[in-house]
Amino acid sequence: MKHSTLVILAALLTTVACDDVRQPLQSMPPALARTASTSLTFTNTPLLRPDGNSEPEIAIAANGSMGMVGLSLGLAADQQFGTSLWTGLFGSTPTFQGIIDAALQQPGRIEFGGEDADVDFGSTGALHITSLLFLGNQTLLTGQLGVSAITCSSAAAAFSAATCRSQIIDITESDRPWITSDGSRVFISYHDAGNSTLIHVQRSDDDGLTWQRVGDPVVGQGGVTGQSTFNNDQGNVVADPVTHNVYDIYAAGEIGILKAKTTDFDHIYVSRSTDGGATWTAVLVFHAATPLGLNNVFPALAVDPTNGVLHAAWSDGHTVSYSTSSDRGITWSPAVAVNVAPANTALFPWLAAHHGVVDVAYYGTTASSKDDPTAVWNVYLAQATNGGAFQQSRVSITPNHVGVICTAGIACQPGTRNLLDLFQVALDPRSDRAAVIYTDDTIDQTSSGAPLPQVVLAQQR
Repeated sequence: MKHSTLVILAALLTTVACDDVRQPLQSMPPALARTASTSLTFTNTPLLRPDGNSEPEIAIAANGSMGMVGLSLGLAADQQFGTSLWTGLFGSTPTFQGIIDAALQQPGRIEFGGEDADVDFGSTGALHITSLLFLGNQTLLTGQLGVSAITCSSAAAAFSAATCRSQIIDITESDRPWITSDGSRVFISYHDAGNSTLIHVQRSDDDGLTWQRVGDPVVGQGGVTGQSTFNNDQGNVVADPVTHNVYDIYAAGEIGILKAKTTDFDHIYVSRSTDGGATWTAVLVFHAATPLGLNNVFPALAVDPTNGVLHAAWSDGHTVSYSTSSDRGITWSPAVAVNVAPANTALFPWLAAHHGVVDVAYYGTTASSKDDPTAVWNVYLAQATNGGAFQQSRVSITPNHVGVICTAGIACQPGTRNLLDLFQVALDPRSDRAAVIYTDDTIDQTSSGAPLPQVVLAQQR
């Protein structure tokens, strides 16, 4: 649930640069990558549900077991809101396992899950899920947003809902949780949506059974704190099994005159923690020419678990850009543009990395603007191997959306946000083949004839 951000006053926030915040010169537009077209092929399987689903995410375990979540839209007669879960081996048709956060009820409240979600497969074989919950009173006149933590032990070997433990770890007006793991250590990050949009992080040291608050990636970062407080879009949190560092990516704005701020998030930062999330150091990855927003929608971060190399991607509403770091996020390469024609405009980047293979997925159109009502959108994947050039392939067989794609969150007009805010790609560690899970609002419709978004799983042949 990406909230619209207003221009606000930033009282009592320092604008002095912190010596520990390394800021490489990245103010120039990204150079064009040597991107070319190629012919990777995919098998596309719609995962149809009566209520519809959108904003899907995916994780793949070491043995090829996939865990996939989507946000059930409640558009059928049963109005089934919540986080849908599918599981299955890479290359197979996955099995629907139900609404995984349906049991998280509290006395005196009505709970709707699936406001947001994320999924992770740990090296322990456990499936980890977090979701954003609406916790309302019995009349639904008031409510608040909370964060769930769900752990399903031994799910990589054989999924059973009976092994899943579900709990609510925060009910203080939260937004957009993400989850990652390094062995039995699991991290969940999320926004403080009620007060400051600071990024909170909780850590579990027992594979998701118990949780504790740790440090904030934004607090104590000098000028970065001033740019980011009330003024950031947080991407995902990533744990590195090689270095055991944890990283958090976010887009942040500018501090202007009179302590005002701009909501053009023209900085990409990655904060790094080397002590399990207790303390953080922010590093500037890229700075665009103001006023150019780099949050269309979330910046994305991946670590190659075989070598610890970091990979970042973001969109300025037209171009998907990419940068990489081979020194634990201390310095970052000059940004390069990834998408090429026919993906003239590209949004919603996500990436995955394994054994030197880097895949960047995005929605693309031949139109010159995401706001073109005649734009025809498809799903694309650009792949690079061992530091080579990206090569772009089309993933979708037919267009997955026609018209405007709005990136303003809950401020969007009806019909322009059917795809919500993201989709994902993951790599099968056994073969480094890609699985892309995306939303298509052209293949199904409601009883009234309106588009019914559905999730599609594309697996590389």
